[in-house]
Amino acid sequence: MSRQRSMEVIQASEFVTIGELARLTATRYSTLKFYTEEGMLPFEQAEENLTRRYRREETVERIFRIKQLRSEGMSIPEIKAKLMTES
Repeated sequence: MSRQRSMEVIQASEFVTIGELARLTATRYSTLKFYTEEGMLPFEQAEENLTRRYRREETVERIFRIKQLRSEGMSIPEIKAKLMTES
């Protein structure tokens, strides 16, 4: 079992795991996994252990953007289209 990194370390890191994103954004792990599988959260694959790594700053911003669009009543397909035009 691996040890959790402290929030200070996470907030200073360029890359974070999906679990760390869940902690940073107060979003359920399963929700983030769904967004990833839908192509809404870009990630890089670390070769050595096949762990998905997310760029902390841009991914946190994108998660908050998705939450904002959801609160405005947009569906997942609508959000995906909106994110594509914003990129």
